This record gives sequence, C-alpha cells and structure tokens, in this order.
Amino acid sequence: MKIFAHFCRLLVGVIFIFSGLIKLNDPVGTQIKLEEYFEVFAQDFSGMAAFWEALVPYALYFSILLCSLEILAGVALLVQWKLRRTAWFLVLLCTFFAFLTFYSAYFNKVTDCGCFGEMIKLQPWTSFWKDIILLVLLLVVLWQRNLFRDARTTGVMVLAALFCLGLAFYAVRYLPPYDGLAYAVGENIPANMKNREPFRFKYLMIKDGKETEFDQYPSDTTYQFKEMIGPLNPDAGPRITDYRLWNGDTDFTQDSFQGNHLFLIIQDVKKVNLSTIDNIRALLKSLEGSSVKPAILTSSPEDDFNAFRHEYQLAVPYYFADFKVLKTIVRSNPGLWLLSNGTVRGKWSYASVPSKETILEKTNP
Repeated sequence: MKIFAHFCRLLVGVIFIFSGLIKLNDPVGTQIKLEEYFEVFAQDFSGMAAFWEALVPYALYFSILLCSLEILAGVALLVQWKLRRTAWFLVLLCTFFAFLTFYSAYFNKVTDCGCFGEMIKLQPWTSFWKDIILLVLLLVVLWQRNLFRDARTTGVMVLAALFCLGLAFYAVRYLPPYDGLAYAVGENIPANMKNREPFRFKYLMIKDGKETEFDQYPSDTTYQFKEMIGPLNPDAGPRITDYRLWNGDTDFTQDSFQGNHLFLIIQDVKKVNLSTIDNIRALLKSLEGSSVKPAILTSSPEDDFNAFRHEYQLAVPYYFADFKVLKTIVRSNPGLWLLSNGTVRGKWSYASVPSKETILEKTNP
C-alpha cells in the first residue's frame, strides 16, 4: 500500500502540473473559458446574474491564479511540501472541477471545459470522470497520509511561484510560448477550413427480418434502411469553421489567401493597448508599395472603429470579423498576423512590433 500511495501522489502531482502548465501557457484562453462559465451561470442562476457579470472583467486574473495554483499544488505533492494541506486543497479543487464538468455535461453547457487548455480537447463527461478518478487517487493519499513526511522544500515552492508569475506575464504580454491553435505560425488557413478526413458512419439495415451492420451504404436494394450511426470520427471535421472577413457587401475571405497580407488585429477599440500604436502605424505605412499589403481586422462597431482609425491615422483598408475568431487568431489586442498565400508566417503582440525587414523576410523565405 505504501508504494501505491506514493504512486498516487506522484501521478496526481504530474497531472496537475501538466494541466496547469498547458493553461498557464495561454491564460487568455482560460480567461475566455471562464467568461463562458460566468455567462452561463448568469443565465441559469438569474438571481445572481449581477454577481457573475461582475466577475467577467477579472476573468484573466482568476485564470492566472487558478492555473498557478494547479501547478503549485502539483509541485507541492511531488516534493512533499505541507502534504496533508496540499492534498485537502486538491480534493476541494477537484470537487469544484467535477461540479463544473458535471454541469457542463449534464446540461450541455460550455461543451469544452478547457481542462487541458486548447491543446487537448476533452468531452465534458470524459473530463468529469477524469476528475472523479483524481479524487479517488487523492483520497488514497489522504488515507495513507501517515506514510508521508513533510519535506523542507519551501525554496522549491518559491521558485515554482516565480516561474508561474513569469510565464503568465510573458504569455499575456508577448503571446503564448506554444501556440497549438489552428491559426498558429506554419498553419495553412484554407486547409484548416476543410475536413481533415471523410466522415465515417455505420448503417443498420434490415433484410428478411435480420438486422445487419455495414460500414458503407449497401448497393443491394433489397435491404431496408433502419438507422445511421455516427459520425464515428467526429474530429474529422475542419479545425476552422467560422473564419470570414467582410466589409459591407464585400467578402474578403478568399482574397485574404491570395498574396501577402499583414493584418493589424484590433478586437475591441475600447480595450486596445495604445502603448505601441505609433510603432504599429509606422510599420503599416512603411509597407506601402511593397509585396505585403497591410490591412486591419476588427470586431468593433463600424462607427466606433472609424472614429478610432481616424484619431490614430490608420489609413489602410479594414475588414470585420467575429470577435472570437480574432481573439483566437491572436491573444493580444492589438496584435499583428502575417499571411502569405493562406499560410501563417508570423504573429506578434503589441509589445513586440517587428520591423519592415522582418516582415518582408518572412514572406520570402
């Protein structure tokens, strides 16, 4: 039992560190997921709607805190720092996660819980049972708590906390260190808008009172159709389903895949960071007449955006897109996104505006 208890401690610690690191790599992604939960709770628990809505502006801070606590609790388990308190804290945390995933699964709300960020997608019921298994493993650790001795590893915990703060700061200011999304550098957007493979189904047919299952619809017309099951490979669909650019009656979606385009992405003009707007404007102006065409993508209301671009003299073409699409393309507001014949060649936050030479070099590898 001693060996099994240590195994449970190590396994749970590694899982929590892994889960926290994936999410802290992209705290804005976790922020989006928390905002979804707050919005759902505001609708479903209307008596507390004001409370849930009041939490939305602080979702990023909750994201960083929650992800950091996951990592620190996992590290504490591994190095046996205040082990009993850590185990009880993780039991409470797992219970909280289990409630969220059960609520998502049972009521079909927030169908992607974000337990492992954008890197690993889990269905709500899968996430729920994962949390239940973790709870069982933690209860084993608590049951056998007398086997463990607290180690003097406060220095390790301090270093882990500093690492979490540093990673969160870098990811928010300079974009996630690892980008696993469909709009990442190297991804081809038109390809990601197509099915990854043909959908597969099973067909239940009846003939002479006997039911038969087929992988392909039978050509024998004597069979009577009963039921189609599937798709058996639900992940075969496109990774991108909502990418669309427009301005009035002009659809610029397909045109954006032709040639080189540097898009300045301004998700919301009311929340844009203006600290480097002069550098961004100078970069866009320097590209005039080059092989790279500058443009702006926004989801702000047209009147608000026009007032903004005139105020900051952003005299380039502009197009509109869905807010969630723009926030998925680049987590920074504003951000820069470089496309060359539909393939992503670069992505930058407002804090790391590239030079004209860098842009041209990336479009002519």
